[in-house]
Amino acid sequence: MAQSLADLTSAGVQRILRFFPESSQAEREELRATARRLLDTHGEKVLTPLRPVERVLWYLASEGRAEDLVEVVRGQRRDPGVFLVAGARRPRLVLPGLRSLELPDRITALERPDLKMTAQLTSVEWRGDDLVWGGYAFVANLPRPSGRMIGRFAVLEHADTGERIKLRLRRTKNEEATAASGQALHCYDRTGFEVAVPARRLRELAGRGAGQWFLSVGIPGPGGAYETRVRQREVGTAGHNQVRHLADGSRLVVGFTKDAVGITVQQPPVEVESCTVVDGELVLVARVRSGHKAPTTVSVVEGETRLDSPLTALSAPSGSADDAFRRYRAVFSLDRLTADDPPGIKTRQFKVTFRGAEGRGQAAHLAEGFTTGRHRFAAGRELAVHRDGPGRLVLATRAVRAVVDAMTVTDAGELVLTGAYPREEAAGKKVVLRHGTRFEEKELPVEMADGRFTVRIDPEAAPQVHGPALPLCPGRWYLFFRDVDAWDKSEDVPVTLRPEQVGELPLRFNGPQRAGGQPRAFTVDRRNFDRIFIEPERLLAPDEHGTYRQRILREAHFHKQRKLPLRDAVLYLSFGGKQFSDSPRFVYDELVRRGVAVEHIWTQDEGLPEMPAEARVVGWGSRAWYEALARSRYVVVNTPVGDWFVTRPGQKVVQTWHGTPLKKVGKDLLGSPQSSPAYIAGLPHSYRQFDFVVSPNAHTTEIMRRAYSIEGEMLESGYPRNDIFHAADRDIRAARVREQLGLPEGKKVVLYAPTWREDQRHASKLYKLDLRIDLAAAQAELGHDHVLLFRKHSSVHGNVPGAGQGFVWDVTRYPDIADLYLVADVLITDYSSALFDFAHSDKPMLFFTYDLEHYRDTLRGLYFDFTTRAPGPLLETSEELVKALRGLDAVEAEYRDKYTRFKKDFCEPRDGQATARVVDRMLAGGPHPPASTGG
Repeated sequence: MAQSLADLTSAGVQRILRFFPESSQAEREELRATARRLLDTHGEKVLTPLRPVERVLWYLASEGRAEDLVEVVRGQRRDPGVFLVAGARRPRLVLPGLRSLELPDRITALERPDLKMTAQLTSVEWRGDDLVWGGYAFVANLPRPSGRMIGRFAVLEHADTGERIKLRLRRTKNEEATAASGQALHCYDRTGFEVAVPARRLRELAGRGAGQWFLSVGIPGPGGAYETRVRQREVGTAGHNQVRHLADGSRLVVGFTKDAVGITVQQPPVEVESCTVVDGELVLVARVRSGHKAPTTVSVVEGETRLDSPLTALSAPSGSADDAFRRYRAVFSLDRLTADDPPGIKTRQFKVTFRGAEGRGQAAHLAEGFTTGRHRFAAGRELAVHRDGPGRLVLATRAVRAVVDAMTVTDAGELVLTGAYPREEAAGKKVVLRHGTRFEEKELPVEMADGRFTVRIDPEAAPQVHGPALPLCPGRWYLFFRDVDAWDKSEDVPVTLRPEQVGELPLRFNGPQRAGGQPRAFTVDRRNFDRIFIEPERLLAPDEHGTYRQRILREAHFHKQRKLPLRDAVLYLSFGGKQFSDSPRFVYDELVRRGVAVEHIWTQDEGLPEMPAEARVVGWGSRAWYEALARSRYVVVNTPVGDWFVTRPGQKVVQTWHGTPLKKVGKDLLGSPQSSPAYIAGLPHSYRQFDFVVSPNAHTTEIMRRAYSIEGEMLESGYPRNDIFHAADRDIRAARVREQLGLPEGKKVVLYAPTWREDQRHASKLYKLDLRIDLAAAQAELGHDHVLLFRKHSSVHGNVPGAGQGFVWDVTRYPDIADLYLVADVLITDYSSALFDFAHSDKPMLFFTYDLEHYRDTLRGLYFDFTTRAPGPLLETSEELVKALRGLDAVEAEYRDKYTRFKKDFCEPRDGQATARVVDRMLAGGPHPPASTGG
């Protein structure tokens, strides 16, 4: 494979190109010289393997065209890899916004490999006996190659012979195509398709004999037609094989081979008619089509284990004209089959094969009407007589499962799942609903009677272990049974769907009526054949979802709204809509207390956090949110809004920020793995959006002004969120929080609130829970007189072991950590800014800094010597942490002087009037007089 120019350059040079607009003159010269030397040495063939825009970048670098390169790099940051295509016969690249950019034809010329085609399946359904595939297909950067149907086509192509059968293709609108493309320039909505294979055509395929046919879609483009195979959907019914039996005995497997969509025609001479357990034996009955030789043996294999049973005839051929089969039986000892069964929840799956006298194997296909079953053979274990998507027999020993066999939706929008789960297995278990990527959990009530279970799910009010019932956020939610005293999820038993019911999916329904909004849509579907999940519709509407729609909303809708008069409203944005919390919450409370005549609008992200009932709630990125951002007289945020946002005349935008910096931020990260020169270069613009930035103390004022390039006003008022420590009603508030959480009386409350680790990520790029506390050992030592409130950072996703067992309380979804500070007797943290807030309480702190050297010296960096200034001990092990919790009186005495000094350095001002100062400054000069009672 030919090396590209990018392969021949160092990571340092490639980084210069990536951050070229922010590079120094010396770096620019290094890039130009490197690119020129490699082109001179290897020729322009090193550009060929590059993507089209990369060819332009390296060409401009080699020519020393710095100004043009700056513009191209900036454009690609906004929308990587995206371009326009000009020329119907000889296509060439045109960069959006840079049409006048002069480039040689050899650089802009586009070959077929440069124009990648995508064809994605989104639905599979049967309309009567007709098969209908739905999906979308487009050539990247060619959103509308043709406005007509002429030239678009669909074919089935035989995998071996290459024979092609044309199918009818109907163009549809498919907004998922644009959203899934992930880019902001092109609209692919008109690239949807529907391909129908009528029953007549399916019978014709069967008549051609066994074989595999793949679905391809073609569309017109520059230089001719583009064609590719349609690809499989990840999950859901459209992502699974489906079997269809025809009258002539053929089987059609509508499904996938190596992710490609197609139809496999099978005409198996032998099929499994039944497989049951009788008197300690597994009895398999097979039928062999007349005219075919019967296999001699059935093999059941798993790993090194293999059991064989001879096939014996059940009856001689009757000779009757309508008897098309001969039947045979194989028998296996259930004891031998389960002899090496693993413990716990592990599954052991066996492959079943028919074998002839010559030893060749045939798959154990299932006859039409085959019934699956389950047979309990030991405590907590069962033998599942199952099937897979292509309709083959599967045997598995596994934990006894709860199997859904009925799904209904009430008139009120409640989903009801009922099924079978033996009484002895269900005893002492609860039902958990867990998010597939966020790992958030709900505990659902379950009704058990006579080996049957019923789970009722209100998707708009699902109960939490610790906290109020909340709506199910978008994503896939899976059901499990769990022992009520289980420490973690390791022994969870998944809830599955009876195989005979998979044809009832997808089940779509509308949930309960929501206050101030329309009911949301929900879908019950499956993955891994029978694992059912519940998926709420996304928060944003189809015309709001995806990078392209967001660009349109910003460039068109938002700017149109900015021309309309300002409204007397306050828009709040706390941590991007993740919470009703922090300083924006306290500004809201103060405005409500003063009775300021404004509408209150809170931003809510797709996690659907709890929000105040008295306020209007808008979804982050929705049309209503852009309207509120454009027209609200006041905007209160604690994180950046976006580099596209500009404050309009007459509007006040307040940045309360969200922490005193211990770990390095902004420009001070330069040179670390976390630095981004592009982000740092954009900081001055980002902070010009705000009328003023709130600072909690002099330390923060100095660092933020430098690190974030803040040119405007900084109000060193203290954080509004920390007024809670000085409020006259703080004890009343604390009692209310204890009651809401159900905390036991007389137990010491420990709050653990660590920050995230940038180098600890799941495969999904979400941050992992880096848990180093031995919670089981801590419970054994402290559980009788302590409770541990575990507050994960909002960016961290992972289950908290032991939550719900009386010692550990997962309070991550509790709206505001400030309330938790009030009920905590001691805080455990690490490098989180929580330590600066909690210092207002005068209560002890412990610092679990097991990775101090790595975090300080490699990962992030700290602003001061934490080892000498921390107002509590720095602990490296879980054992040290537990010991310190047992000796808090000694800790307080040892660190009293450091604590006092720490408060002087980082907790001034601390008079409980920060919120009043911020609100007074926000309202000053506007139509709503401050009327402050604060200092």
